[in-house]
Amino acid sequence: MDLYTGVRRLNGMKQLCLNSWPRWLSHPVLHVVVAVFAVLSVTAIGQEEPSAGQNSAQQRKTYQNMTPDQRAAATRAFLGLGPEPNKAAAARGAPLFQQNCAFCHGQNAHGVTAPSLITSDEVLSDDHGERLTPFLKAGRPDKGMPAFATMSDEQLNDIAEFLHLQVEDVANRGTYHVLNIVVGNPVQGETYVKARCMKCHTAETFAHIGSSFGSPDQLQRGWIWPASSENSKLAISATVKQPGGATLTGRVKVINDFRITVVDSAGQTHVINRGPGIEVEINDPLADHQEMIQTLTNNDMHNVTAYLATLK
Repeated sequence: MDLYTGVRRLNGMKQLCLNSWPRWLSHPVLHVVVAVFAVLSVTAIGQEEPSAGQNSAQQRKTYQNMTPDQRAAATRAFLGLGPEPNKAAAARGAPLFQQNCAFCHGQNAHGVTAPSLITSDEVLSDDHGERLTPFLKAGRPDKGMPAFATMSDEQLNDIAEFLHLQVEDVANRGTYHVLNIVVGNPVQGETYVKARCMKCHTAETFAHIGSSFGSPDQLQRGWIWPASSENSKLAISATVKQPGGATLTGRVKVINDFRITVVDSAGQTHVINRGPGIEVEINDPLADHQEMIQTLTNNDMHNVTAYLATLK
């Protein structure tokens, strides 16, 4: 196994541990990993600006605007889960696994009297049966696992693909398909919009909004929390008053208790230490959305989505 593959498998296995095997959470090494990632990811508001090319590419295909298959592929690559399982082979392998393995490892390979195979090194280090097939054929008789020497390589490979599909189902959240969320009352949704939204928005804001998103779930995410990275008007800005009366206004990149970083209209980046005499006034265009989320009920969310979906 080369270094890249080893790192890829390690990343995938860490995610699997978090998703499917809670007792791993007590491992001190995992705590260190989580702490490191937490430290590296702490920024109160923003990150370094991407280049113009990167930004436009992100706008063309952000994660939330991808199709389910595209989201699954992107998540698979990010977690280092390896190649996509062969679903046809996995379907053939399912009954073989049930007949020969499920009584010890469970119907979905999550473990019963024998360990879960979702986090098995043998499974995670395999792509398409090149390691699992000979392993299953030989077995581990010394540990109570029988050899499946009478099964063909094709059958064992199908079982391997079935196991990879179980890993995919546990670890890859991108494979989740939203069936139907347009289940609310559009009349009540219209009432909510008129009462809560029109102080900031106009009728033109919502015109054709139902056809502006690729799917109802994207529409629902979009109206609850608009993507500020795709609309500069939604960026958080600040006015910083410094001792002596100097004032600086710009888009906020980072803000915390110690300093604030803003980009002015000329594109210049300024880092100001928040010491005595420094006054910071924040302008957050999505502040009302933050307030709305605190009281938004499931019924309100479904009703508004159902109403906005009618505005084609």
